Amino acid sequence: MPATPATPRRMQPDVTLPPNALKAALAAGRRQVGLWSSLCSNVVAEVLAYAGYDWIVVDTEHAPSAPLDVLAQLQGLAAGTAEPVVRVAWNDAVLLKRLLDIGGRSLLIPFVQSAEEARQAVAATRYPPQGIRGVSVGHRANRFGRVGNYLKTAHEQICVLVQLETRASLDNLEAIAAVEGVDGLFIGPSDLAAGLDHLGDAAHPVVQEAIAQACARIRAAGKPAGILAPVEADARRYFAMGFTFVAIGSDLGILSSGSTALAARMREAIGEPYTGPAV
Repeated sequence: MPATPATPRRMQPDVTLPPNALKAALAAGRRQVGLWSSLCSNVVAEVLAYAGYDWIVVDTEHAPSAPLDVLAQLQGLAAGTAEPVVRVAWNDAVLLKRLLDIGGRSLLIPFVQSAEEARQAVAATRYPPQGIRGVSVGHRANRFGRVGNYLKTAHEQICVLVQLETRASLDNLEAIAAVEGVDGLFIGPSDLAAGLDHLGDAAHPVVQEAIAQACARIRAAGKPAGILAPVEADARRYFAMGFTFVAIGSDLGILSSGSTALAARMREAIGEPYTGPAV
């Protein structure tokens, strides 16, 4: 009798992606300590990965990171404790699609001013019919085609965070918070200060009062509130105020302030005047 053909064997079993720890924590109301990364370095990202943060922002809006740079930073962060959050340059479906495909599953969308803009951001992270994300069957986000149910389940682990940075965004806060698929609302203090006629002065009482009110309104709408706090004392105050996720400064700030302070101390130690910036 002719031999029965062997049943083809799968080369590899389906892979299951790990849950998005930041998305789960925000949904549960657990406070999350973050850090901003603007240095566009995979080496810096790997150093930060082991520092104990809950989330780290890989910035592409005010840092010159292109998708290949982001990819390298995501690879550097992969083994650490922090969930990478990619801040896109703009609320653009093409930019979002490219970052999603390379594995950026937590996304911070800048300058969202209306519910419609929030819906556009969410739609860019969902495959049809729920959204408009372009379909590729093999990329880093689905382990190069090894996650069998990725197309149907990817959105479950994608975290969409939208930034409120203008008077209009504050006026439309509740409508933005009500958009299905928005996982958190993030206050951009510098742009908000500029929008409130206090450019460069996020500490101004008017700006701080707007931030406090926005935090309370976000919480009342049932969503977690986030913010960037370059100063540690501000971060402590924002957590006490009710913010759920706070980024405490940045890698650039740590490098700049730390290197400046060290130089100043050493100049003092050897009896030479320090001629750099104030520390």
